[in-house]
Amino acid sequence: MKGIYVLIINVNQTICSRIGALGLLTFQAGQYAYVGSAQTNIESRVARHQKKEKPLFWHIDYLLSNEATKVLDIYYIDGPKTRECQVANLILLNAGNPIPAFGSSDCNCISHLFYAQDFQFLKQHMQSL
Repeated sequence: MKGIYVLIINVNQTICSRIGALGLLTFQAGQYAYVGSAQTNIESRVARHQKKEKPLFWHIDYLLSNEATKVLDIYYIDGPKTRECQVANLILLNAGNPIPAFGSSDCNCISHLFYAQDFQFLKQHMQSL
């Protein structure tokens, strides 16, 4: 399967984490949504994200390798990589609170990681994985 996925991530305490070239970032406790894409085998990409021990390649790898984080839910939608930015904009409009430049170094989006209290609106636009 290919498409766009959204990871709903819980950060159970405020953490400071070095995120690749972005440097040291502080993440307050709460829920985050991360938008990514996989044009082949989305299941493997998502499974990789859930592992704590892995090579650190994408911004999200740095965050999810922290013991204070956990993937709570996963949503997906079929579509080309260009749809990734559409989903990020949907979250920006409905939840706000972007983490600047996180996960969006290959596009013009403000971010692909968002902090918010509620991401239930995603159920209207995406399916659970």
